[in-house]
This record gives sequence, structure tokens and C-alpha cells, in this order.
Amino acid sequence: MSMFQSMLKDLIDGPAKSIWVRQGLPPDDIQNLHLSEAPDPSVDSSLKLGTAAQSAIGLSALAAAHFHFLRTGQEEEVHVDARHAILEFSSERYYTIDGKIPKWKMFDELSDIYQTKDGYVRLHTNFPHHKQGLLDILQCESTKEAVAAALAEWSAEEFEAEVFRRHLCAAALRSYDVMDDTPQGLYQTNINPVYINKIGDAPRRTLTDPGNIQHALEGIRVLDLTRVIAGPVCGRTLAGHGADVLHVTSPNLPSLPFLDTETSRGKRTTQLDLNVPADAEKLRELLGGADVFLQSYRPGGLAARGFGPEECAAMRPGIVHASLSAFSYGGPWQDVKSFDSLVQTLGGFNVQEAEAYAEYVRATRGEEEAAALPPYRKLPLQALDHAAGQLLAFGIAAALCKTVTEGGSWRVRVSLSATLLWIRRFGNLHPLAAFGEGPALPPRCVPLDPEVAAVSTTIERDPGDFGREGGGQTMTAIRHAATFSQLKIREGKAPMRLDAHRAEWLPRA
Repeated sequence: MSMFQSMLKDLIDGPAKSIWVRQGLPPDDIQNLHLSEAPDPSVDSSLKLGTAAQSAIGLSALAAAHFHFLRTGQEEEVHVDARHAILEFSSERYYTIDGKIPKWKMFDELSDIYQTKDGYVRLHTNFPHHKQGLLDILQCESTKEAVAAALAEWSAEEFEAEVFRRHLCAAALRSYDVMDDTPQGLYQTNINPVYINKIGDAPRRTLTDPGNIQHALEGIRVLDLTRVIAGPVCGRTLAGHGADVLHVTSPNLPSLPFLDTETSRGKRTTQLDLNVPADAEKLRELLGGADVFLQSYRPGGLAARGFGPEECAAMRPGIVHASLSAFSYGGPWQDVKSFDSLVQTLGGFNVQEAEAYAEYVRATRGEEEAAALPPYRKLPLQALDHAAGQLLAFGIAAALCKTVTEGGSWRVRVSLSATLLWIRRFGNLHPLAAFGEGPALPPRCVPLDPEVAAVSTTIERDPGDFGREGGGQTMTAIRHAATFSQLKIREGKAPMRLDAHRAEWLPRA
């Protein structure tokens, strides 16, 4: 199927239905998903981000509802408002701790787009070792001026190739057409946004209905070994649907507190050092009691430690092993490290936004102002991270359904690049609609902007098992955009630190 044919199918079936039926889920169930009829523009972007946000969030909720139906026979209606979904896709911007805005720095000062001798590159320097690695290549001081001067001597694609070779993080700016002609672009033309495949045999999961279930995934245990945004958003979504999510991080790796605090709400948090035999054995013990193994480390990283899909299926028959990666499940870049901002840059989104915005400026302010604009424009939110996280949650819930109807162990894979292609297939808005009618994101402020306050909830701090001090006592955060006709979303509590709990499961209800 060509890119054009994929776009046509999504337009005819609708973005949510095309993914739903592709995974063998009951086609008629999609009528239980109620989305905004005119979702775009829901934010000032030429991309149909309202469609992407409400579809991804709606799919994850609908799949959780289907699991609930298999357990109880009770059908659920799912509702998602597009603008609320957009705000959930920006949730890391809008949380407060004890009525104050926490120190918030989405990107390091060197994380930006720079001109090279033949184009542009975007750097990602949020982690200290990534930052130092890029400075080692450039042989310059850690200032934007020094970095800009050094990059001006490089070819964009040659610099990107050296970065990839050293397993660091940067990307050359590309248009859709240029990306499509790369070996990776040719490989991933027809890739699906969500892949689910059986990786082992196991008896069918037996479900019992205790008669008082309030949340769709009650009783499901999720080992969450993820970092940054996309993977943690997936785990947070599963927790919202009632799963017991144990977020496991390493004490040896740098954290991102401004993200971790928000994305860990509703979860329990613990730390294990897999370099220590006792901690590696503890993770194997936890795996034995888990239903889902969720990970977003670099491809092959956990497999090298004995926690790849097949190994997990052998240790825990019936497991759902879910992975989030930057690029697709094959091709020359399958092992490349990357992040949302970089995939936007090399995948064509930043060029598409720039061209559309220039057309808008040209029509409203004149050619001279349009000509002065840069050839790139960043998206207003981390759309790939949030969409991929929700699609991964959908895939996990769908795979859990398969453990009931078919038995077996299952693998779920989602990538940022496949998510980009999924959103790209929706087409673009007219620039005058995108930037003339599309509302900007509300300001980040205290008191909360009225629009943010209307979709926020208050969450108490989880003192955990040790009574350690957290970042505060209460949090306000964007509540989940999906609602059910009868089931409830569990907002839970917020541990506000990564080592609040023991490495153990709660008793099953």
C-alpha cells in the first residue's frame, strides 16, 4: 500500500477506526467512541493535531473498555473532546505543586536548530552525556555562539551521520520529500502506527467479575521501565484506567524531575540497579507477577540484560511486552537514539509548519515579512510523544484482550517515526485556518488560566512506603480527556519522587 493509499484509507475509515479494525478488534465497537465532530484546528498548527490527540486518547480508552467488556459483559461509551485532548497532550506544561509553578525547563539551552554550511540541524542536549558527546564532536565550548560557529563548518547530513555513529542525538532538517527519499524513508513508507504480534504460547487468560469494578484495567499489573515523555505517558494512561503501574528507574541514570513528577502520577515508583545481581533478580521476580512489561530504553538495551520480548515471554507466559522506540522496527535507523523534537525535524514536520506559516504571513502581513522567516517552525507541543504514548497504551490494552480471546504472549511496538507518518496521513489545514483560527495554547500561570483550570484536577501526594519527603503536598494536573459512560478514570496520587515505594506488587483485588 502506497503512502497515498494509506492516506485515502484513513480518510475513508477515520483515523481511529482504521487502527482499531487493523488489530482485529470488533468493528462495531468503534461506534461507542464519540469524538469532536470538528477537531481541527484545536491549536495553532497546520497539522491536524486535534484529530491525532482525540483519536489516540479515544483508542486507548476504548481498548481498555473492551477488556472490561470481556470481563463483565458491560459495554461502555467513550467520549473525548479535541481541545481537552490537546491540553492533555501538553500536560507537562500545566501542573502545579502546592499552588506554585515548578521550575520547568523543557530543553537545555543548547537544544535548538542551527545552520550548517548546507542546511540546518537540531541538537538535543537535555542529558549531560548527550550534551558532552556533541561538544566532543564539535570541539567547542558549551555556548550557543560557539556551537553555531562550529556547526557552520559541517554538512548537515554528515554531522547527523557522525552523531548517529556515536549513538548521540541530533537530526538534519528535512522536508517530507527529502525524508521519503532516504533509505529509512523508503523502508517505513507503509509502516503501521501500532504493531501487535504473538511471541509465545500461553493458556487463555481467565477473568472473573467481582461485581464492583470501577476502573477498566483493575487487577492488571504493569512494569513500567520508561523515561522522558512517551513511555511514561503510556504508563500514566494505564494507571488512569486502573492498572497497578510500578515505575522502575535506575539510580545511575539522570532524571528529568520536571517531567517525572507529572508523568508518574497515579503510579508507584521504585528504583533498581540492574548492574547489581540482587536487583536484576528482583526485576525477574516482579516480571513473574506482571501482566505487562513496558519499556522505552534504546533498542536492544534491556534485551542485552535478559529482558527482551522472547526472554520475558519464556519467564512469564502470557505477558504483554510493549516497546517504544524512535524509529521503526527495521531499516537503517532502527537502532538510532532520538526524541520527539528530532523526529519532527528530520521527518518533515518543522519544514511543513514553516511553509504553512510563511503562507499565512504572506497572506496577512505581506511578502517582505514572510521572506524573513526561517525555513523551520517547531510544533506548539510534543505531539509525537503524547500520541505515541496513547497508541502504545491502546496496543497494550488490545493485546491484553487477545490474551483473553486467544491466549499467548504478545509483543506491542510503537515508534515516534511511525506516529509521525500516521499524523501526516491526515493531511494539512489551510494556513489561514491553522494560524488565523487555531487557538494558541493557554499561558502557564498561577492562578491557573480558566481554560486550564476547567480541565484540571487536584491530586494528593503519595507518601509511599518510606515516608520520604516529596516535591510538595498537592498537585494540580490536567485530568484525562477520555470519559466513560459508567466506568471511572482513576487519578490516583502523586509520589513526586522516583523512589517512593518498595519493589513489590500490591495484592490483586
